[in-house]
Amino acid sequence: MKARIRRKQEKTPVEKRRIHISSKRQITIPSKYYNALGLTNEVDCIYANDMLILTPVRNEDPAFVEEILSDLIQQGYSGQKLLIEFKNKVHQLRPAVEKLIKEADALAKEASANYVDYTNDIFGKDDDETEA
Repeated sequence: MKARIRRKQEKTPVEKRRIHISSKRQITIPSKYYNALGLTNEVDCIYANDMLILTPVRNEDPAFVEEILSDLIQQGYSGQKLLIEFKNKVHQLRPAVEKLIKEADALAKEASANYVDYTNDIFGKDDDETEA
């Protein structure tokens, strides 16, 4: 069962789909979503405000490291000075990425706090949930 709904804050359609959980607590991600997100064999799973948020794992791009090296060479570094400066820049990279992740997590937490579940509006309450 799937439904297309629109969030109040955004004009972008949100697609919601109910997914079965196996007896081993496993789920199958619909191929449409799997392909759209470019997933491989892992996702990051975030638990916030009684919600699970699955996001694609983005590995560090070696081209990024190559760009740092290229920039340092263009700045005139060579030999031992190039190696020292390259190590410094690479060590600065991880804290910068961690800061970006922390900021993204804060945004996700804020977004999930404002999440409005339209399931009952769309499908109505289940017979089990109706009051006697």
